[in-house]
Amino acid sequence: MPGLEEAKRKVAELVAAKGFGNTPDDIANKLLFAFIELGEAGDSWKKGKPTNETIEELVDVIFYILDASRLIAPEANMDEVFEKKWAKNMSRAFKYGEGFREKRAETA
Repeated sequence: MPGLEEAKRKVAELVAAKGFGNTPDDIANKLLFAFIELGEAGDSWKKGKPTNETIEELVDVIFYILDASRLIAPEANMDEVFEKKWAKNMSRAFKYGEGFREKRAETA
């Protein structure tokens, strides 16, 4: 099954083929565009548009994130980074990060 590294290579191919920004100077814009696409996904979902449209917007987010990642750290293996981060999150307590809300409510 193709992973993030394969997707990153395909995004690089797309960027080169279509003449999109391809230098470290373009990183900030790519991250901004990822955020914009995420907003479009949220808007699509909120408006009840067909699920495939929302999913397509989410894939656009992934494209921009992978594109930025290859410019930020070309040597980073995104499959390995994903697995390491997944394992780290799996080792955390149930609903980690949510407890602060309960503590805050108790002190209020």
